[in-house]
Amino acid sequence: MSSPSPNSGRWLAPPEYAFVAAVTLGWAAFVVSLGKDMSWDFRNYHWYIPYAFLHHRMGFDVSVAHQATYYNPLLDIPFYLLATHARSWFALAVLGAVQGANIVPLYLIARSMLRVPRREVIAALLAVFSAIGSLTVGLAGTTYYDNVLSLFVLGGLAAVVCNREVLRDGPAAKALLICALAGFSVGSAVGLKLPEGLFAFGFAAALAVLPGTLKRRAARLAAGAAGGIAGVALFAGYWFFNMYRQTGNPLFPYFNQYFHSPLALQASYRDTRFIPHRWPKRLLMPLLFSLHWQVANDLPFQDIRVGVAYIVGIVTAPLSFFRRRDSIADPAAVAALWAFAAVSYAVWVFAFGIYRYILALEMLAPILIVGAISLWPLGRMVQWIAAGLVAAGILLATRYHILERAPVGDPYVQAALPPVSHPKNSMILMTGEAPMGYLVPEFPAQIPVLRIDGWMIQPEDGSRLTAQARARVGAFRGDLYVIANEYEVGRAGDALADYGLGMRWTECQLFSTNLGGPYRFCPLKHLPAKHA
Repeated sequence: MSSPSPNSGRWLAPPEYAFVAAVTLGWAAFVVSLGKDMSWDFRNYHWYIPYAFLHHRMGFDVSVAHQATYYNPLLDIPFYLLATHARSWFALAVLGAVQGANIVPLYLIARSMLRVPRREVIAALLAVFSAIGSLTVGLAGTTYYDNVLSLFVLGGLAAVVCNREVLRDGPAAKALLICALAGFSVGSAVGLKLPEGLFAFGFAAALAVLPGTLKRRAARLAAGAAGGIAGVALFAGYWFFNMYRQTGNPLFPYFNQYFHSPLALQASYRDTRFIPHRWPKRLLMPLLFSLHWQVANDLPFQDIRVGVAYIVGIVTAPLSFFRRRDSIADPAAVAALWAFAAVSYAVWVFAFGIYRYILALEMLAPILIVGAISLWPLGRMVQWIAAGLVAAGILLATRYHILERAPVGDPYVQAALPPVSHPKNSMILMTGEAPMGYLVPEFPAQIPVLRIDGWMIQPEDGSRLTAQARARVGAFRGDLYVIANEYEVGRAGDALADYGLGMRWTECQLFSTNLGGPYRFCPLKHLPAKHA
């Protein structure tokens, strides 16, 4: 049976618009019903770094959000502005709608890949199944943004897969423009969040695998690369330059063993806890994290779809040589999607090992599975039965873990902070590893906040950043305070003692917020100097 011809003259038909709109709005309503993100990362930096950027606090504060203090803030600014200038429910609804919009590229990819009658209905069902993975649902309404940037990545992938005939033998200028725009979409995701760079390699692999002459493929890759570089430059170029100018490291503090910024230690500062270092674990990683999420993530999930896709892909490799002509999916589209997934995974397993960073592959997995099964030397009905049984097994094994949320209410952050008598003549210190960056915007803007102890700097680490913090605290003649998580007060006392400071315990106050706590807020005193 020949492939159904695509819709002529329109991108989507009215029923298709209604479908994607319903899913998008439904996702927005779902996010509002869940409530506010209380995640560690939100409290650490997703609320703080846009505030710090918009209020020019770089260098005024120190290491408030540990390493994340120095992340590119552009990704966080839209939601911060929404949540501080509109009702909380509306900000959450917009965030949810953006996350729900992943249904659009998923649907377009599935519709373009399938070669069956009424493919729109089947593509819609497949797209919905793709959008309800365990971690995809678990991250709904959170500001980790892996499920926002997936829209850029999957959008770029959809653009080239859905236009594969144009890329193969259509007008050269149009083909190159499509590749450049798709590359720009993927590059924008990379610029906004560097771990998305793993998908840039996968995108290049998809461009290379799509049919065409060698010259045509080389031109497509060049156009895609140019667009990708433009996307990175637009969304990260300024921040790279700003970090290099202020610290000597455009990725500060990461990879400082190569950039040698004098402010930080000669270390990578990367989270390498989940990276497998031996080949058996690298090869079995999709099965291992399918069995237990702690192998590859800090956030709970239970979903076997990526592991199943991995097994199905391995089984399909030899079977594809015997595929039937009347399969349920276009082999060219299937090959490009699998090239994207395989190369992205290979980069991920060596560079990160954090499951959240391949959330786009969790979304894409059901489409990959159906595409792979379509290459088996079986009749169409048997292919559909096999796909249905696999889908049922995935659904039965899936468990959803919704992260803790706070009730929807205004203002977005609600904190009854202890008063500071002389804000123009005060300084606040932070200690410990607890995420407390979201508290800073609640204090008077005149007060600098210095974290003197945490993951980024510690009192005796020998870095110039610590030396500068010591100098500022030592030269300060106003009122000093400390904020620490109530459960890290002992560590706070040790860190302060290294600075010659102690808490005035009788004046300490406890407070909490709608998103976390309790925290201890204490005025400080100078300790008598120690004599040898």
